[in-house]
Amino acid sequence: MSEWKRDMIKTTRGCFEVFVKGEGEPICITHLYSEFNESGDYFAETFIENSKVFLVNLKDVGNSDKAENAHELSMVDAVLDLEEIRKVYGYPSWTFAGHSTGGMIGVLYGVNFSSSLKSLILVGSSAREYCSSSSKCIYNEGHPKFKRMQELMELLKQQNLKGEVRNRLSKERTQLSLFRPENYELYFSKNIIKKISANRLNFFSREQLIFDVTRQLSAVKTKTIILCGRHDVQCPVEFSIEMSELIQDASLHIFEQSNHYPFLEEEFEFKRVVKSVLS
Repeated sequence: MSEWKRDMIKTTRGCFEVFVKGEGEPICITHLYSEFNESGDYFAETFIENSKVFLVNLKDVGNSDKAENAHELSMVDAVLDLEEIRKVYGYPSWTFAGHSTGGMIGVLYGVNFSSSLKSLILVGSSAREYCSSSSKCIYNEGHPKFKRMQELMELLKQQNLKGEVRNRLSKERTQLSLFRPENYELYFSKNIIKKISANRLNFFSREQLIFDVTRQLSAVKTKTIILCGRHDVQCPVEFSIEMSELIQDASLHIFEQSNHYPFLEEEFEFKRVVKSVLS
């Protein structure tokens, strides 16, 4: 598997580390608190067969600029940063694809800059705070696996974790969000390594408490593809259904044998749906 090419992009809002791979129409991908590197990303790899993918490290992540002010870690600032990166690359518009918190950034992108988007792909995501309002969410105290997920998240924030310990904890955390956890090794077989930005995750933990753009979804004026696993424990499927009802040009695809990772759990079907809608 070839590595991703690393770019350092200077914009009016700072310098950003971007990893590029593939040929074709441009697709921008990021996540609110993941740190990417040359090994890539499982979600991003889904799109490289037909597209040129730009995988962005946001502020305070990897070799991108550090945040000088707390608000620079917000979802709104992430969208503003992505817009400047698009301009530097010279694209009048591109597709944005986001999984989980990446999808929450995507919703804000669509609300504020639909004219910059050819299309919007939202996977296992939400347009509002989802933890407190659904006991189907693993981050809700009413969920049976809530306590263990919290323990794992806190442990993974530690910067000095040894590789094998981090891998074991990360595996257990991910298995909590798989429809068939016994298939973990099959799904995550590539040599892709990612870290979590503790600063960004801590900021998100507060920001998501007041996150709700459902009343603004009519402002999304680009073709929107919403995909979700029927058994998603992170962003339960009802939040994807809600977005599909409130965004005018939206199509909804529910994967019956998936939890939070339909692009791995039902990879063939996921790629087929995305390709058919994008083309």
